[in-house]
Amino acid sequence: MAREGFRTANRLPEDVVNAMTATEMSKPATAETAELTEMTWDPITRIVGSLGIYTKIDFKARRVAECHSTSSIFRGYSIFMKGKDPRDAHFITSRICGICGDNHATCSVYNQNMAYGVRPPHLGEWIINLGEAAEYMFDHNIFQENLVGVDFCEKMVAETNPGVLERANATQAPHAGDHGYRTIGDIMRSLNPLEGEFYREALQVSRSTREMFCLMEGRHVHPSTLYPGGVGTVATVQLFTDYLTRLMRYVEFMKRVVPMHDDLFDFFYEALPGYEEVGRRRVLLGCWGSLNNPEYCDFTYRNMADWGRKMFVSPGVIVDGNLITNSLVDINLGIRILLGHSYYEDWEDKEMFVTHDELGNPVDRRHPWNQHTIPKPAKRDFDGSYSWTMSPRWFDGKDYLPLDTGGGPIARLWATALGNLVDCGYVQSTGHSVKINLPRTVSKPEMTFEWKIPVDKAGQPLSNAIERDRARTYFQAYAAALAVYFVEQALGEIRAGRTKTWESFNVPNEAFSCGFTEAVRGVLSHHMVIRDGKIANYHPYPPTPWNGSVRDIYGTPGPYEDAVQNTPIFEENAKENFKGIDIMRAVRSFDPCLPCGVHMYLGGGKVLKTAHSPTGVTLAM
Repeated sequence: MAREGFRTANRLPEDVVNAMTATEMSKPATAETAELTEMTWDPITRIVGSLGIYTKIDFKARRVAECHSTSSIFRGYSIFMKGKDPRDAHFITSRICGICGDNHATCSVYNQNMAYGVRPPHLGEWIINLGEAAEYMFDHNIFQENLVGVDFCEKMVAETNPGVLERANATQAPHAGDHGYRTIGDIMRSLNPLEGEFYREALQVSRSTREMFCLMEGRHVHPSTLYPGGVGTVATVQLFTDYLTRLMRYVEFMKRVVPMHDDLFDFFYEALPGYEEVGRRRVLLGCWGSLNNPEYCDFTYRNMADWGRKMFVSPGVIVDGNLITNSLVDINLGIRILLGHSYYEDWEDKEMFVTHDELGNPVDRRHPWNQHTIPKPAKRDFDGSYSWTMSPRWFDGKDYLPLDTGGGPIARLWATALGNLVDCGYVQSTGHSVKINLPRTVSKPEMTFEWKIPVDKAGQPLSNAIERDRARTYFQAYAAALAVYFVEQALGEIRAGRTKTWESFNVPNEAFSCGFTEAVRGVLSHHMVIRDGKIANYHPYPPTPWNGSVRDIYGTPGPYEDAVQNTPIFEENAKENFKGIDIMRAVRSFDPCLPCGVHMYLGGGKVLKTAHSPTGVTLAM
């Protein structure tokens, strides 16, 4: 009775919890389906969009046996971009997303710079870098603390693992002196939605980071001063001082956040032995690099491999923990768009727009330059078509690899660490780790954090739910440290009298080009073909089509599907009151840019049982 009373008192309040219809259907006992229960979360997550997760769970073995990931919305940007003036591309594509629209605008501008043969002034590039760094700080902060952080808050843990909460309340936080929370339970309470101290503080921090972005690019998330050739921002000492004052408050904030999250995540490993397997999949990571170095970046395709390696976030393809390539040319040529189980017709008999790149390398028919988008709606059928997401893959010459971004930060830090190419004083890659040096702030001294490539107890490379979330915190500090460097460089340009921020250009009659960067959630590429001065083909590929891809023609599951399948169930609830928190942590660790709220339903729509769930939270703001 005392335990029941405890759980009721700590239940998430109804006014901040989305209703979730929980349905379970026990299949007839056969060799294939014995002990399996079908459970579906559709839509899922606390952001924007339409992601569905359809599972079969073996409650006796406490493990997910099967998973399918679906997206039920068709966007069609690649279709209506045709015939448009290429100079409008960044304004249009920024509307792809209301969360990271500026990432699309930036990538489109990079793409156009290549097509037009224009190189922005150094100051213009430093301003873009400062805007993108602010976007990383903003988006990762609000997701980590106000969205995915709810999965680890006191009330969530009380609902799903009361035994863990009891232990958390009795466990001293190793870095309490850095972040101010005496126990792990105190950390969990600070993350309670709408009322937790740290939860509310993070909302205020997100506001200031948005202000930082607007100082550089005019408007968030659809920049108003970002153009091919640079920016229209009027660069002054006062502008960068206003940015820097906000940035240093964020730097001080991160000196508490990193040790706080280390304490929280390490505790879950200790309290739940085996939690390393939640959301774990083979290490297949992709990072396209971001934050160009204007000293080297000329936006030409022929030099792309060289200037790509000078980015402040290194590009790279990681397979089983090893760096396969960090050449943007190799990365570009390896991209393949497979149809798999998606709602599209094949384009095998359609026109090839680009047969060879500028360097003479052959370009595959399945490459974005040559893709044709031909929608073919159908009833959802897991043996046939079941999603509007295609199956992007990276071809290594032998296999079509289902790369994931791990939500962005883990791939970025892993590629940067192994690349051993970045060293600007504030951040340094070592070949096996990334060091982040945060300068002195108002109340805290200089502080160094080191993100190390994660491994399991057997020493094998580890990409799982916890490590994806941990990397997000470290990358916030990484972005902040780089922003300090970027401010110094921008002020140096102004003091030297180099205040130009934009370079003129002409639109060619014929061209093909590409842009690469990292959206908040990971890899982002834009490919464009220009004919008769208009867009003939345009294909943006953000991270979610990679992470949320469906089973391809070879039967290989996409990253969400792969990470959820075989995930062990640690939740203490019986299946009658099952919330699916371990599954939610696995999926949300990828930071899917998809919908807010969770509900369960049976395919035919017949509701069998409705139950309260804490896994979907709506923020009233």
